[in-house]
Amino acid sequence: MPRNDDIRFISSSIRIPPPPKPLKRCPFETARSHIAQLVRSFNTHSNELTRSVLLCCATLSLTGKRRPSSPILCSASLSLAESTQPQETQLKGISSPSSSSPASVRQSEERVLISEVLVRNKDGEELERKDLEAEALQALKACRANSALTVREVQEDVHRIINSGYFCSCMPVAVDTRDGIRLVFQVEPNQEFKGLVCEGANVLPAKFLEDSFRDGYGKVINLRRLDEAISSINGWYMERGLFAMVSAVEILSGGILRLQVSEAEVNNISIRFLDRKTGEPTIGKTKPETILRQITTKKGQVYSMLQGKRDVETVLTMGIMEDVSIIPQPADTGKVDMVMNVVERPSGGFSAGGGISSGITTGTLNGLIGSFAYSHRNVFGRNQKLNISLERGQIDSIFRINYTDPWIQGDDKRTSRTIMIQNSRTPGTMVHGDRDGNIILTIGRITGGIEFSRPIRPKWSGTAGLLFQHAGVRDDKGVPIIKDQYSSPLTASGNNYDDTLLAKVETVYTGSGDHGSSMVCNAYYGSSFLISCSMIHDFLLVLQFALNMEQGLPVLPEWLSFTRVNARARKGIEIGPTRVNLSVSGGHVVGNFPPYEAFAIGGTNSVRGYDEGAVGSGRSYVIGSGEISFPMFGPVEGVLFSDYGTDLGTGPSVPGDPAGARFKPGSGCGCGFGIRVDSPLGPLRLEYAFNDKKDKRFHFGVGYRN
Repeated sequence: MPRNDDIRFISSSIRIPPPPKPLKRCPFETARSHIAQLVRSFNTHSNELTRSVLLCCATLSLTGKRRPSSPILCSASLSLAESTQPQETQLKGISSPSSSSPASVRQSEERVLISEVLVRNKDGEELERKDLEAEALQALKACRANSALTVREVQEDVHRIINSGYFCSCMPVAVDTRDGIRLVFQVEPNQEFKGLVCEGANVLPAKFLEDSFRDGYGKVINLRRLDEAISSINGWYMERGLFAMVSAVEILSGGILRLQVSEAEVNNISIRFLDRKTGEPTIGKTKPETILRQITTKKGQVYSMLQGKRDVETVLTMGIMEDVSIIPQPADTGKVDMVMNVVERPSGGFSAGGGISSGITTGTLNGLIGSFAYSHRNVFGRNQKLNISLERGQIDSIFRINYTDPWIQGDDKRTSRTIMIQNSRTPGTMVHGDRDGNIILTIGRITGGIEFSRPIRPKWSGTAGLLFQHAGVRDDKGVPIIKDQYSSPLTASGNNYDDTLLAKVETVYTGSGDHGSSMVCNAYYGSSFLISCSMIHDFLLVLQFALNMEQGLPVLPEWLSFTRVNARARKGIEIGPTRVNLSVSGGHVVGNFPPYEAFAIGGTNSVRGYDEGAVGSGRSYVIGSGEISFPMFGPVEGVLFSDYGTDLGTGPSVPGDPAGARFKPGSGCGCGFGIRVDSPLGPLRLEYAFNDKKDKRFHFGVGYRN
């Protein structure tokens, strides 16, 4: 949080003179003269109190030490002393009520008849402001004209006048009159509020401070309202988790109110590595500056617990820490040192797994793949990621190298960089599958490129990249071919391989997240999707909107030039225990593109009830889906769904019209039901669907539907 330097000010909506010297406290000796007068009057007119002395005094103290939540402490006290000495010496024997004898306590409970009760200023004259006189009289409860009062009742009413908040002192005085004892409460009103001096408030907004005191300007300072204003200031700090509060309040002469705010600034931030097994301090592999640049709390800021919590979550999302915690420790001069304890995860290793290819729909084992991978999540101690993986099935194969720097050094926008090299062979049945299922074509791709990503604004991120792709079609024997069995072209260039330099721009909006699948879905340029579970990652993400644009750059004459736009949106609505998920996706391609890059419609992640790509293959497409999920028992939940997809009549415009040659309808819908089970690999989906052609089909998938 940046420092708010313009808040170290003399704050008021009006011009404020320089702070004068503090107002002097009421001298105790002055109070004793009034006390003596009250004592003499009571001794003269009451035989019951001839041996007692009444001491009444009220004092106001402003301090922040005894009551942190409210730095104003108002106190009024009465003391009773008993003495057998002559009246002139009784004032010397003052003692507190706690040390008075039982006899004096009994005398304090004896009553004296009061003929009249008045409120006057400290000089015994009428108050200039009748509203303040009314406030004091309204605060009285026991002291009324023609009533018999005890010392305790007078003391309680003194407290009530002080607690009204308008007066800084109250002195009860008994005056002997012809009609009896007149009880006069000599009060000293607080000053009128003329301005505010605030010291130490570096992050408190000036407008908030001024608004807190604006209504009181030009009015007599009311200590109760002042207490409420200070509580609101402390509440502002508390809501933001800031270590700060109003520590002192003082009323200066001239009606100037002085506030002292104490804000605990961060002094030092340090990283302490702990051993995973023993919890003892150890030497870490991660460079401390790699962690420190992730946190938003900086030296000199007011320490915030909420900001510290966000910093902990940010460090955990790096993926290299097993546990993170922040411990604030007191430092010199009211500051705080922030110690971040981190426990590192193992930096990397080998793994093996398996997966399912969604592009293969025939055979019992053809869709299964095995995988082997090596990953290192903290290269050079800078949180850089290296992944090398090999996945292979009877038809599918992919070899991939990814090197990612999540935050390029020296960049202040949190830009990440990914360098990727990939050699893949994926099934082409989604576009070029034979209607009889006799021939299986595969798409071979060699891809390399670089991508840069950065957060644009909260919940929005952007990606830009440049990728080169060398792709072609092979038959079931691995021989490159340029025409299928219908003599339709399989490449756009007419050669065995198409070369394309793609400029990519993507923006993604992520709303409030739910725990997503731990599977990794690798989408290659074109219509084939390989779902691989070899590398498990836990992340919190629900995609709500994504827009992807790709442009083929014809740097060389034989390189392809086309523009592809693809958008996806999803929204989840919770209704009681059930959840409704609505999703829609669509895209369009313009230019000279190969048929294997057409949009394939139908299948487990498209229109269920159809085989993969069996609905259509077009330049354009729109797919909509609705799901209702509800808990059943344990980790199992039930699902009802309905899907619809169409190529918008663009199937014939794809080179070679692969959809028309295979009699694909171009549009279709499906609905059904299924179950989902949470597993370490992500949700396992088993669904039964039937389409508008009255065909039925089981679908099995791993992870959430795209």
